[in-house]
Amino acid sequence: MNQPLPSLDFGSLLDSVRQIAEQAANRILEVYESEFAIALKDDRSPLTQADLASHETICEALQQLTPDIPILSEESKSLPFSVRSQWPRYWLVDPLDGTKEFIKRNGEFTVNIALIDGHKSVLGVVHVPVSKVCYFAACGVGAFKLEPGAGTAKRIQTRKVDPRNLVVCGSRSHGSEAVQELISKLPGEVEFISQGSSLKLCLVAEGRADIYPRFGLTSEWDTAASQCVVEQAGGTVTDVTFRPVTYNAKDNILNPFFVVIGDPSFGWRELLPQSATAVSAP
Repeated sequence: MNQPLPSLDFGSLLDSVRQIAEQAANRILEVYESEFAIALKDDRSPLTQADLASHETICEALQQLTPDIPILSEESKSLPFSVRSQWPRYWLVDPLDGTKEFIKRNGEFTVNIALIDGHKSVLGVVHVPVSKVCYFAACGVGAFKLEPGAGTAKRIQTRKVDPRNLVVCGSRSHGSEAVQELISKLPGEVEFISQGSSLKLCLVAEGRADIYPRFGLTSEWDTAASQCVVEQAGGTVTDVTFRPVTYNAKDNILNPFFVVIGDPSFGWRELLPQSATAVSAP
């Protein structure tokens, strides 16, 4: 464990992971366009054939791509922290982020694949099966968005805050009184955009929103890939005390309450509601 990790060619790796995410997305769409069944996991969250098909596709491909790097997927068997804490580097996967959106058939769900190195997300791919849009990033490479028919990906970056016209994005499936409290404290005109899955983080990354506050529970695989996209685009993903969200650093896989910020120089710290800052970790 103390041996230095071999270096990786992030540019080449990104191309391969994008292809894997696209393959998984195609498996998801096969189910999406059919009359699919819905099961419930132990925590009562929904599970479909699409989740499992995507999981199998991604895990098999990643094992071939990087046989020495372990994989933790939302649909993997539960692994104790004593095992995964020994991983200095691993793949963190959400095969279908936004299963509730998938069931509603609104298209707002994604395939998320991240590489975690030293508790930090250093590579991330977020693929949107229905629109075929792909967001991807890696440390030292930058953040990009590839749209169907575009040919080449365009570099994306967060935007500078205009206090007169702020845009807040939030979950389509999960609301929060604390979010409404935050909005009430913001200056100027405030637009609120509802969006499903990790697409909310990507909206901040590409400069379409200023902040995404999440004052509710999420899991590490929900945010890892898109956090890399946000950070490489110039933004931050922090807990409510403004410490960076990290991975595989504690026994459970729950994220703290967090905020995704496009312009860290703006005075967000004074605006966060006390009802949110009272809870900094699950």
